[in-house]
Amino acid sequence: MSGEGKVVCVTGASGFIASWIVKFLLQRSYTVRATVRDPSDPKKVDHLIKLDGAKERLQLFKADLLEQGSFDSAVEGCDGVFHTASPVRFRFVVDDPQAELIDPAVKGTLNVLKSCAKSPSLKRVVFTSSNAAVAYNTRPKNPGVIVDETWFSDPDFCRESQFWYILSKTLAEAAAWEFVNEHKIDMVVLNPTMVAGPLLQPEVNESVEPILDIINGIPFPNNAIGWVNVKDVANAHIRAYEIASASGRYCLAERVVHYSELAKVLHNLYPSLQISDKCENEEPYITTFHISKEKAISLGMEFTPLEVSLKETVESFREKKIVHF
Repeated sequence: MSGEGKVVCVTGASGFIASWIVKFLLQRSYTVRATVRDPSDPKKVDHLIKLDGAKERLQLFKADLLEQGSFDSAVEGCDGVFHTASPVRFRFVVDDPQAELIDPAVKGTLNVLKSCAKSPSLKRVVFTSSNAAVAYNTRPKNPGVIVDETWFSDPDFCRESQFWYILSKTLAEAAAWEFVNEHKIDMVVLNPTMVAGPLLQPEVNESVEPILDIINGIPFPNNAIGWVNVKDVANAHIRAYEIASASGRYCLAERVVHYSELAKVLHNLYPSLQISDKCENEEPYITTFHISKEKAISLGMEFTPLEVSLKETVESFREKKIVHF
């Protein structure tokens, strides 16, 4: 399907996933309105401006998640909106979870959707949620468990566990569903796990930072988590937009591994690096589980093997001179 003549908006366009969505939309001849907080910041926009087709069909818009109405002009007249903008802070201490994470995620999503509700041309919203909004609750997870789109994270469990980023994504998705159902907006939601693969943006983002830590010899976390390639996630967004029958939520994961397995794969790929074989604590390893691919496959998705995604990530670090070896 060609996007020729179609206008779409991508919020938070300078981000890791969003940059690839913009790249693939331009390749498919869409006209793309890309929102960023500061269009004059070269770190945020230079990699977008350099994309093939950007000169002819990329328009930059200034917009802020917490400013009501700031997405109106970017969304007005669009056929579709890809809402990816949301703060990502899952690895560091958060001083004020409400102000730093929850408000930008929830109020920001509602501000974008309010702009969508004002645009009669809009056919579909594709919303970037996360596996964070799916898998975090009191249900047991072990190698016999398959997490799928019917799972939802439990806000109370997230609050008790102080999983603030996970809570922000959970509340944002819940608020989005409530709003679109009330305003009769067609929305498809994507729930990717941790995302790896090549970076278009110049800076390391939090999703690939654990890979950088491991190749730098830092002991790995005692956690089991799903991984998926950024190009697969971007493609899934575009398929979710273009395939008329797409609906509901789609989990996106190539597979779930414990970080010890991630370290092993990276050691096999780069034996010369001093990759640690130690965990950050001495507790028993957290067990792995499975994430269903069934619904994603119905979009025609084929997932890039984790080994390839990890190699692409590290080669991207080298290319951008983030690591030197």
